[in-house]
Amino acid sequence: MNQGEARFQVGQTVQHKLFDYRGVVVDVDPVYSGSDEWYERMALSRPPKDAPWYHVLVDEAVHATYVAERNLQNDPSTEPIRHPLVDEYFSGLRDGLYLNRQKTN
Repeated sequence: MNQGEARFQVGQTVQHKLFDYRGVVVDVDPVYSGSDEWYERMALSRPPKDAPWYHVLVDEAVHATYVAERNLQNDPSTEPIRHPLVDEYFSGLRDGLYLNRQKTN
């Protein structure tokens, strides 16, 4: 895969390979954009910084995570994501993909 070419898209549901939680992608960074301090403390498996990273709303939780692409896989479930911010980001769910909420000025 080419560096920076994201496998997942905003609105797609994913599953974390190591921690087995589900979530929905709300933003994609083509490369790691967090601090060195956060990476050293939180990214213990040392995933590559030069590959895509994802902002994910975690199912049945109130927090979001920042996850390296190599730790994510397609979510096999068809169940909706239950997170208090889903409606802030998305207007609905169609064919397994959340629809981006239209921004208004």
